[in-house]
Amino acid sequence: MGGMPSPIDLDSDTAINMEKLGRVKTLIDQMVDFVDRVYLPDIVAIASFYKEWFQKGEGIGNFLVLGEPEGDSYREGKFFIPPTFIRNRRLEAYEDVDYSKVEEYITHSWYSYSKGDQVGLHPFEGETVLNYTGPEPPYEFLNVEGKYSWLKAPRYDGLPAEVGPLARVLSLYARDMLGVKELVDSYLSKLGLNHSALFSTMGRTLARGIETHIYAHAMKRWYDELIENIRSGDTKTFNAEKWKPSTWEKETKGLGLMEAPRGSLSHWVHIRDGKIENYQAVVPTTWNGSPRDAKGQPSPYEASLVGHALANPQEPLEILRTIHSFDPCLACAVHLYREEEELTSVRIL
Repeated sequence: MGGMPSPIDLDSDTAINMEKLGRVKTLIDQMVDFVDRVYLPDIVAIASFYKEWFQKGEGIGNFLVLGEPEGDSYREGKFFIPPTFIRNRRLEAYEDVDYSKVEEYITHSWYSYSKGDQVGLHPFEGETVLNYTGPEPPYEFLNVEGKYSWLKAPRYDGLPAEVGPLARVLSLYARDMLGVKELVDSYLSKLGLNHSALFSTMGRTLARGIETHIYAHAMKRWYDELIENIRSGDTKTFNAEKWKPSTWEKETKGLGLMEAPRGSLSHWVHIRDGKIENYQAVVPTTWNGSPRDAKGQPSPYEASLVGHALANPQEPLEILRTIHSFDPCLACAVHLYREEEELTSVRIL
């Protein structure tokens, strides 16, 4: 997930031109049509046969959105989805986010911290030192009283929090933004449910469909804004203001945010003397799938499985149904490296 800005040149066959922009518009229109006429109606139709899953797989009841900036930077204070923390399902008492309250624990993770494995470190001061203490693979069981995961344990204000479509929909619902409250209530009404049904396995699935509707329709507006910018002569595709290291301060810290499909994605970098002093990425599945922290608090994954009854323990479909509702990606959540001989070196002039 990611990419590089492509140049806009209406007279070029290799850059983004009007023909390619027209294709983008067609795809957006098709996407909106599919979401509104097929995707969301199908979710509601299928959900009507599995309404008991609106009472299963809740998790921990804390929801976090680090924010989807609408400008160049979160510092501008313009957000498509504002940074929001919901504590213990209390939508009416939603909180603005304080980024200084983000910490990562490794008490039950195969890493070590110089200050001890019981402390939490803010990502600007984060450490990633491998320390595997598990059994020799292959193995059947892990000792969950010790270290048992390659994921760190991110916490907000000392608490585990769920990120993703449900967190975003709940934040917009609580803030009464983008027409989400009316949209959510209309679909829940068709199912004979109230908003508390969202805190569930099926609620996550419904929320994913609803936010797809939100983003698809927003893309039509963003496309119109892009065309207007091009017509006015603005074809820039990135902000080059701080592109050269010579423009950087002697020491600075930067935060990059986006609401990725699976949830809040944040990149934290500490730069000193033009070089990266420290860098940490805190990604959605790390929030949702982390092991327990120093206080023994479980992640959304672990908490959401409590009370699940398995029809067939040899085929735990009930577990898969709930975990899949988070849209997991362990490859995103674990960043490992192996020290080997140098393959290549790059000199930046």
